[in-house]
Amino acid sequence: MTEIILPGVVEPEGLEVRSRPVPTPGPGEALVRVEATGVSFAEQQMRRGRYYDQPAYPFIPGYDLVGTVAATGPGVDPGLVGTRVAALTKIGGWSTHAVRDAADLVPVPAGLRAADAETVVVNGITAWQMLHRHARVRAGQTVLVLGANGGVGSTLVQLARLAGARVIGTASPRHHDALRDAGVIPVDYRGDVTTQVRAVAPDGVNAVFDHVGGPGIVASWKLLRRGGTLVSYGTASTRDDTGNRQLPVLKLLGRLYLWNLLPNGRRASFYNVWGGRALNRKRFQARLRTDLTAVLEAMAAGRLTARVAAELPLTRAAEALRLAESGTVAGKIVLTP
Repeated sequence: MTEIILPGVVEPEGLEVRSRPVPTPGPGEALVRVEATGVSFAEQQMRRGRYYDQPAYPFIPGYDLVGTVAATGPGVDPGLVGTRVAALTKIGGWSTHAVRDAADLVPVPAGLRAADAETVVVNGITAWQMLHRHARVRAGQTVLVLGANGGVGSTLVQLARLAGARVIGTASPRHHDALRDAGVIPVDYRGDVTTQVRAVAPDGVNAVFDHVGGPGIVASWKLLRRGGTLVSYGTASTRDDTGNRQLPVLKLLGRLYLWNLLPNGRRASFYNVWGGRALNRKRFQARLRTDLTAVLEAMAAGRLTARVAAELPLTRAAEALRLAESGTVAGKIVLTP
């Protein structure tokens, strides 16, 4: 098997390509032959040592994957072999083979390309759960999506439109035509976002989805109307900072907690895709399976379109990571082992 190693805090070109024997799955596990994995914002943070709970170096990056089950371990139905599946991994996806807990694998509907399905694993779960489990967006409401052209953002705007919401999305002007084609009202993130959003929604919006964090989170909070929800799911503004990697998240959590104490009818929450896993793993797995299945079925039915920014071979992971960090592409960059 071939795998990509992140050896420490390095430039993308510092990633290492390594070969080793294909592992054998243990009890309750399955061996997946990876067909597609992706580059997410998490890998950008991890290579800088800035991801909140990343493991010690060295490790194999790769937050999610799509592939075919090649073998099963004791206690796992052998009939699973040959099934195409998706998995949320956090690390380990950038490899030609991966051993996963069989209970973490979600079947992928027939007819979907592996690369297309890959675009909505972590991005689809994140978007679906923020929209339906956190903000509970309903038809007729207005939502603001920051980074509407990105991996999560491009999926989120589609799901919000499917839910019947009016969507305002921030992006650079070169992406505005594509957003309009998707039924989104575009806003230039480099301008006065508050003024631009107020021009469209004078009374504020029902939900804001903010991956930026930092000082700008205040503007997101103020754009909510009464009864609205702010869903924060990242601290992209601190990607290039130095110092304690956990401090930006802790500061953000403290701010959100204090805002929830205010008697103004608005609500703030922080979304963590791994939330609840440590407390009740089986419940977490069941919820993940339900939500990811809904997203994949929407794609299979043609209601959700894959946003593939680029497809590159696994061995060109450094190039893919550099491209992702350039901020010049829309959608998700996919690695195909």
